[in-house]
Amino acid sequence: MTSADAVTVETLAEEASILDRTDPLRAFRDRFVGAETSLVYFDGNSLGRPLRASVDRLERFARDEWGGRLIRGWDESWMQLPFDIGDALGRTAIGAAAGQTVIGDSTTVLLYKLVRAAFDAAHAADPARLEIVVDRDNFPTDRYLVEGIAAERGGRVRWVDVALDAGVEPEALRAAVGPSTAVVLLSHVAYRSGYLADAAALTRIAHDAGALIVWDLCHSAGSVPVRADAWGFDLAVGCTYKYLNGGPGSPAFAYVAARLQDRLAQPIQGWMGTADVFAMGPEYRPAAGMRRFLSGTPPVVGMLAMQDTLALLDEVGIDAVREKSVALTEFAVRASDALLAPLGVTVASPRDPGARGGHVTLSHPAMRAVTARLWTQDVIPDYRDPGGLRIGLSPLSTSFAETLAGLRAIEEAVRAEGPGR
Repeated sequence: MTSADAVTVETLAEEASILDRTDPLRAFRDRFVGAETSLVYFDGNSLGRPLRASVDRLERFARDEWGGRLIRGWDESWMQLPFDIGDALGRTAIGAAAGQTVIGDSTTVLLYKLVRAAFDAAHAADPARLEIVVDRDNFPTDRYLVEGIAAERGGRVRWVDVALDAGVEPEALRAAVGPSTAVVLLSHVAYRSGYLADAAALTRIAHDAGALIVWDLCHSAGSVPVRADAWGFDLAVGCTYKYLNGGPGSPAFAYVAARLQDRLAQPIQGWMGTADVFAMGPEYRPAAGMRRFLSGTPPVVGMLAMQDTLALLDEVGIDAVREKSVALTEFAVRASDALLAPLGVTVASPRDPGARGGHVTLSHPAMRAVTARLWTQDVIPDYRDPGGLRIGLSPLSTSFAETLAGLRAIEEAVRAEGPGR
């Protein structure tokens, strides 16, 4: 290491120390399990750390509610949980008034329900609307679902080409939609690059074309502000195990604007979506409101832990979370430029913080091997082809010192795994 490098590292360390001392959210880090250890966790955009309060909640539930109340729990509170927690999520994380958000199935199943329902409604209103618009770099599930629904319903896919270090911009969507568009499916934050879409503008473009739009909020809910009602969203789906810390495989949420709820017929007709759940009638009669978008028995245990993060978001405010997120990713970019750019590592995410979500992707041909090496050293990023190492920085559980420690470990790993090793 040269003397110039040493100064750079020292300067970054001093900056990280100052940023941590002056961080108004610094005390919240201690509420997360494992935050006191030396492990560097860069994968909060795939699976968030649990809150200590959630450990206590799960233990109490197993002992007192499940063990103590048994089947009575359904009548006493469990049947209402998908709606109560959905309303809390809508209020704190996605800017939705009550009665429009529900906790339900997996992200994939909820996306299928809402995209299929939107396509059917648009096509029924205008048979010329046969196209589903999606970008080629959307998350695989989104793309696969669109292909399947188009084949199932006699529609077709209209693909939008995007750069891998960016995402769907208004001009590209405007060129893709028109009289044939039934529904548009977009991600608010791109899973690979972290590109933060202009959701309000893109929603207006879809509406101007007469189409419905479904938003994938998996990489934005709990990390960046979402104003579902104010931006005119039609439908949205998001997972809860990333920035909402719901735990592995925790159920996803669905948002359906109140103006659309009675117009849409969801395609997986199960007993929980009926007007009278316990009537056990001879035919399916859909419930009013968000209940009609449920299908089977609510995953009660899976939706418990997210309540603690939603309460924390209510306490802190999503705008404060976003401010910390921007500061973290800005610091990560500056440190990457100083430590990793000389090794041929490039930032494959937008450099404008206004166009970037909560993670930063670093690109280098050796990143798959780098990621594997780092995992053995208790530094946990994740990898996405081609050659992308993602740094997921959860604002409430990640410190600036932790971020720098992880980037220094990446530097050493790139030196070890890179060309000419």
